[in-house]
Amino acid sequence: MNPTLDHYLQSLLPPKEDWIIAMEKQAKTEYVSIMDPVSMHFLLQMVHIMQPKHILEIGTAIGYSALRMHTAAPQAKITTIERDSIRFEQASDHIQSQQKADDIQVMHGDALDILPELANGTYDLVFIDAAKGQYKRFFDLSIPLLSKKGVIISDNVLFRGFVSGETKSSKRYEKLTNKIQQYNEWVTTHPKFNTSIVPIGDGLAISHQNIT
Repeated sequence: MNPTLDHYLQSLLPPKEDWIIAMEKQAKTEYVSIMDPVSMHFLLQMVHIMQPKHILEIGTAIGYSALRMHTAAPQAKITTIERDSIRFEQASDHIQSQQKADDIQVMHGDALDILPELANGTYDLVFIDAAKGQYKRFFDLSIPLLSKKGVIISDNVLFRGFVSGETKSSKRYEKLTNKIQQYNEWVTTHPKFNTSIVPIGDGLAISHQNIT
């Protein structure tokens, strides 16, 4: 996103509670990847509109987005999966400190192993924000878990401008950039889903099922 536009949009966001500011500061200090403010606000708008009863998040990190999604749909039950042991513990601590442990379940492990064990047809919203090279597998494994009108949202699908060619990818990220490009082409032509890519923050893909 254009920095000037991003700065303007951030200036219009509502004030944040202290716990949100503290988590954002922690993420910045510890180099933890969390959603940028504009993307987060857009996701919260989606959650407000949808009012999902059950949310599945793939990639918890420190619990930031799970807790914020819960503020947008307080009645929702959220299941979130985190592979990294340290982040799992941090997320669990944050969720406990906000007294949301009854509503947000953090599962420790690889989502590729956990997703097949979850109940089919349960989730109204699946949010994918984990290993970008595995997005296609995460998406495929999430399809049976969706409720009839379920939506899948994938974060970082424009990946720092590398995917569109706006920014030239370094050798380090070339392979990952190619994988995300392939994912975007695959998900936007999926026969069972309609997908729009929204150029907010690092890019969000919103996929809903074709219902006939």
